Amino acid sequence: MHLDVPFDLDFTLCCGQVFRWKKIGRWWYGVVGELAFKIRQCDAELEFENVSKEFVRFYFGLDDDLEQISLYVGRDNYIKEALRRFEGLRIVRQDPWECLISFICATYKSIAAIEQMLCKLSAKFGEKKVFNGSDFYTFPTVSKLTFASEKALHECGLGYRAKYVQATAKKIYDNKIKLENFRILPYLEAKKILMGFPGVGPKVADCVLLFSLEKLEAFPVDVWIKRVILRHYANQFPAGLVSKLTTNESLSESEYAKLNTFGRSYFGKYAGYAQEYLFHYERTQR
Repeated sequence: MHLDVPFDLDFTLCCGQVFRWKKIGRWWYGVVGELAFKIRQCDAELEFENVSKEFVRFYFGLDDDLEQISLYVGRDNYIKEALRRFEGLRIVRQDPWECLISFICATYKSIAAIEQMLCKLSAKFGEKKVFNGSDFYTFPTVSKLTFASEKALHECGLGYRAKYVQATAKKIYDNKIKLENFRILPYLEAKKILMGFPGVGPKVADCVLLFSLEKLEAFPVDVWIKRVILRHYANQFPAGLVSKLTTNESLSESEYAKLNTFGRSYFGKYAGYAQEYLFHYERTQR
């Protein structure tokens, strides 16, 4: 498939928004829903197997106007440099259920640890798919995790997150909740409902909204984004708050709200794209 828009597959799959993709040689292998497939990029050409062009366009957000988004959020030199460095990085449209459980599991974990945890969870509770002679696993269904024992979840390395995963699955299962329907809700309303699930705080909710429910105004704040704000946008906040944020490692809910509100106000309706570029840029500067 010929690309007529900016896109970088490696940047998109390496920036911390997805956890179940693996690169073997020049090919990326992943499972989305019931489909195991592979994809690679050769300059302006995408090659893939076992999925349609329409699927690739939707999943990788190729219809997002990245040039317009970059112009919109490029308000200062730091974000402009991040946009230049990782040109072509796009927000993936994940399955909301997998995204929700993934980010509940992601709390206080490195990306490598999250990947391992979700790999074990899928191998234990998902369905095996054989593709290109290798075994892949779908993400566990709501019912599978609802009726999984906490012990079995602990065996996948979830730790204290096991009870949250099980309780969230049960709530969705018992109430027949369709997470896909959250797409039509306003950002703040959808966020409030998500935060009613066990183990879902404001950051997890914002990640789910941004990476699976097409709320591009969502602005997740983690340790990296907090660092970006303190280093490059501290003049937007009272000195007392900056001092407090510098001293304390974790964020209170009210502090999170202040940083989140700043991001959404400063970068506007595409704040989520700004967040992901800043997040990935900051992580790679070490």
